[in-house]
Amino acid sequence: MTTPVSLRIDFVSDIVCPWCVIGLKALEQALAALGDDVVADWHFHAFELNPGMAAEGENAAEHVARKYGRPAQAGDAARAQIKAMGEQLGFVFRGGPDAMIWNTHDCHRLLHWAQLAGRAHGLKTALFEAHFSRAEPLNDPETLVRAAVSAGLDAAAAREVLASGRYADEVDAQQRWWREEQDVHAVPAIIFNGKYAILGGQPAATFEKVIGRIIAGEA
Repeated sequence: MTTPVSLRIDFVSDIVCPWCVIGLKALEQALAALGDDVVADWHFHAFELNPGMAAEGENAAEHVARKYGRPAQAGDAARAQIKAMGEQLGFVFRGGPDAMIWNTHDCHRLLHWAQLAGRAHGLKTALFEAHFSRAEPLNDPETLVRAAVSAGLDAAAAREVLASGRYADEVDAQQRWWREEQDVHAVPAIIFNGKYAILGGQPAATFEKVIGRIIAGEA
């Protein structure tokens, strides 16, 4: 019997990034295919795509068109592609013309707390589902609390974290470190064992191939 290889995974992402969902689900699929050969040690890190976003949010299609200078038709095609990729990975994207994009600083504060409790993976998934699958408003603390509860965290403690502003400095420092020290300017950025990086929502086969090479090189 071969000894499982421990694989540290630093997953840098934002809640309102659909390609981060694709990357996470594809990576999960790759790890499932590798089975007991790998023990994943997950670490989730904050990256706000829109740190200046107002609390009331913004229409997602209008925001993307303005930010990236894309015509509406290009946005429609991109959403269709993302939806199809999500279906292949077992994730439902329900975005339409009324979909919103939100300031995610509070999400990242809650995720920081969840990471300390060993529940960040579950909370990340729950927040992705709340935003992309059910179109729940991320500016409503109760949306975040429900996600926390579904990840096995305490509702009252989650409300206290959100109301207190706790972990804001830690989240801001973490983002600065990834941007300024690690030169990460787009997400998802996925780093294996602190030295092998993959950017973007890659297919599961790509992750499986890369992880297989890491296992062969470090076993």
